[in-house]
Amino acid sequence: MSGINYFGIQLSSGDHSQRLQDALVRVRGLLFPVEGVMAGGHMTFTASGEDICSCFVRDALAIREAEENGVKVAVVSERRSPAVEEMLRQAGVRHAYLGYGSALEAYEQFKNDCGLEDGDCAYIADDIVDIPVLEKVLLSITPIDGVEYLRNRVSYISAYEGGKGCIREVIELILQQQGKWQYSDHCVM
Repeated sequence: MSGINYFGIQLSSGDHSQRLQDALVRVRGLLFPVEGVMAGGHMTFTASGEDICSCFVRDALAIREAEENGVKVAVVSERRSPAVEEMLRQAGVRHAYLGYGSALEAYEQFKNDCGLEDGDCAYIADDIVDIPVLEKVLLSITPIDGVEYLRNRVSYISAYEGGKGCIREVIELILQQQGKWQYSDHCVM
């Protein structure tokens, strides 16, 4: 593993599983981009140029569960659109950072708004534009369909694709390790 720069937990140690569990217990804030992680990397537009957004229902349910159990959830996007805003409202997202120039700028604002530190946060990213945030957070994560560069460097690779259960899995892992997942007999870890 020499020569590769890893984000978050150092994978070179033999105690990766324990270190991952320890990190999950500490997470108080979770962020991810709308496009690649919540919407699965798809953008659909009508003939008039309006966008159409969708999200995986299980991801939305998990977002609500996280918020109800003290984990702040935020989404970031360089774009603003009524469709995205409505999707986020329906999903129960309370912290939406839309129209920001970079994910790092949105991340810093989220920490400030919620009184969080880097050591309190996890970030799910699917592409290299999110590297500046991945380098700062406690726990760096990518969906299984995230770009290879990230899959070789993050703390955790979800078994699910972006927009198809990745968010649900990560939230379930966090809440399970914190003893807050009420469905523990059915956890994924």
